[in-house]
Amino acid sequence: MMSRTTDFLWYIPNNVEAGHRGDVATAGHNGLDALTEQARALETYGWKGALIGTGWGRPDTFTIAAALAARTTTFEPLIAARPGYWRPANFASSAATLDQLTGGRVRVNVVSGVDDLAAYGDEEGNPQQRYARTKEFMRLLRRLWTEEQVTFAGEYFNVSGSTVVPRLEIRGERRHPQLYFGGASEAAERVAATEADVQLFWGEPLDGIEERIHRLKTLSRQLDRDLPPLRFGLRITTLVRDTSAQAWADAEARVAAMAKGESGRWNDHKAGQSASNGCSIWQGAAMCWTAISIPHPADTVAAVPVRHGWSALRRMWLPHCGNTGRSASRISYSPTRPIFRRSRGRESNYCPC
Repeated sequence: MMSRTTDFLWYIPNNVEAGHRGDVATAGHNGLDALTEQARALETYGWKGALIGTGWGRPDTFTIAAALAARTTTFEPLIAARPGYWRPANFASSAATLDQLTGGRVRVNVVSGVDDLAAYGDEEGNPQQRYARTKEFMRLLRRLWTEEQVTFAGEYFNVSGSTVVPRLEIRGERRHPQLYFGGASEAAERVAATEADVQLFWGEPLDGIEERIHRLKTLSRQLDRDLPPLRFGLRITTLVRDTSAQAWADAEARVAAMAKGESGRWNDHKAGQSASNGCSIWQGAAMCWTAISIPHPADTVAAVPVRHGWSALRRMWLPHCGNTGRSASRISYSPTRPIFRRSRGRESNYCPC
């Protein structure tokens, strides 16, 4: 049962190598038919859309998003975009075009993490400079989507008399594609407080996220945010099985496979795998970044707390396509109930998953 008040998004892997995040390695895993099957399954089961990740060495994110949008009717791609790989005016034009062609289905996840910058002729300084560039990128994107004849002279980007076409259609309160952003450093949080529409968190202990939300709201006031209030979302990976025992057995087998290098690179996970947050979850059980894996039985209600007004929940299930319907049918929304009952007879505290 999908919530009508929160956007539930999936994750569609766009990797050259098969077996991404422990998924089944099959021929054509990254072909258009296979990716379209996943996107259409999301539509069938009520998911709003899916993140399509970015990074040098992966198939181009925007190309995949456009192809899947053309083969679907309601699927909303959350397109990861990296400043430096894209210049603001180029991305603003591409996104505006796709948004018009799809009737307003584009979402954007701006990322500033480590990448092979030299491979595409980019460079950046320290983290403070990286996030300063990201701030300019996001601010200029928004101006190009909402203003005409934009002139901007920044430290990293410049435009003069720029008008992006086609012009975006205002759809209710939506003036442009929503800008999602993550990051926990001081520099990243200052960017989120002033430029993001949605700040994304990993599935961390609720007390820690509560502290960060309070800090971000305070920063928004201190930095004179001139946008609608910042909203918050969660990025989590879950593993669903029919019983707690089966869920834990499969999760432990997955971690063991990662340790042996049989399911991605163990270095991608081992730091987070040891950090349990008190809700019977592993930080880092998903490939390539520190997402979380929550083993729980299929008959356990998965509920999301509205204590802080979550507006987006991006879930990455394993394997991706096969769990779409099973997970959608087991999601409900609750403002007060604990999220998951810890397996093996132990009750968990609240966790924002």
